[in-house]
Amino acid sequence: MGPVSEDDLIARWFAPIAGPAALGLKDDAACLTPPAGQDLIITKDALVAGVHFFAEDAAASIARKALRVNVSDLAAKGAQPAGFLLALALPVETQASWLAEFARALGEDAKLWHIPLMGGDTVKTPGPLMVSITALGFVPQGQMVARTSVQPGDAIYVSGTIGDAALGLQLRLNPERFATLSDEARAHLAQRYLEPQPRLALASVLRAHASGGMDVSDGLVGDLTKMMTASGVSAQINLDLVPLSEAARAAIAADESLLETALTGGDDYELLVSIRPDQAGAFEAAAARAGIRVAQIGHALAGQGASQFTRSGHAISFERGSFSHF
Repeated sequence: MGPVSEDDLIARWFAPIAGPAALGLKDDAACLTPPAGQDLIITKDALVAGVHFFAEDAAASIARKALRVNVSDLAAKGAQPAGFLLALALPVETQASWLAEFARALGEDAKLWHIPLMGGDTVKTPGPLMVSITALGFVPQGQMVARTSVQPGDAIYVSGTIGDAALGLQLRLNPERFATLSDEARAHLAQRYLEPQPRLALASVLRAHASGGMDVSDGLVGDLTKMMTASGVSAQINLDLVPLSEAARAAIAADESLLETALTGGDDYELLVSIRPDQAGAFEAAAARAGIRVAQIGHALAGQGASQFTRSGHAISFERGSFSHF
């Protein structure tokens, strides 16, 4: 980038995309006034090159993924975005053109998801690149959708389709396993890994109808287990009901072992929610009006223990339930 100060960097690339609470990014903090009767919801995700994305990925895709995984967390809590804080650890070789592309895409996504930049920090690092975002949102007091509130008998739903992103990662790592797929199918899987689609349109639907919820970031099987354990219940899941895209079905048909990848691999950023039986019809109708596909895949059971997974009427177990950093 040549000799440029942190103040110049902020003024050139990030002040133009900041919201009013950021105070022009000229102060040490932002100032945000919560609306009356609202709870503040705070979430944070950090993405590291070589772990959450490939170092050679386009700056625009990295920016979108970093923001969207946080918007997904807000959606799972039933929250509407209020703003975000950005921390960037930039390798010394970072080019001005990279920052321009990153800031452009970040600004476009901030506008798309109604979540303005409020501040943050930039530092230099010998590597790798790290992007950390703290997102803030609001929900009416007492209406946050917690992962600890699943009740026995609740219907378990997921949004969208499961496994595309995990298969997209495998496509990057082992393209020969996907040789029989069409170009369109490969493009679909690759894009789902690069740029998730947070289901923010379901936030108000979850507040109205869901008893519990979280987003699927580390794999459906593992994240479902986390939510059931946190709620002190278990679940019966019919894997035949888990929604898969045509691309995912084609990949699994060609290589049956990819089913476990799809169910445990992570990066879906779909919503996993529990719905009281008497609310199921209303939830499905509201989701349809919001334009988001949802599918019931099972139900919660009384008593804490291992959740049960079946496929074609047979019990299924997994080597690992989800992605884990540790």
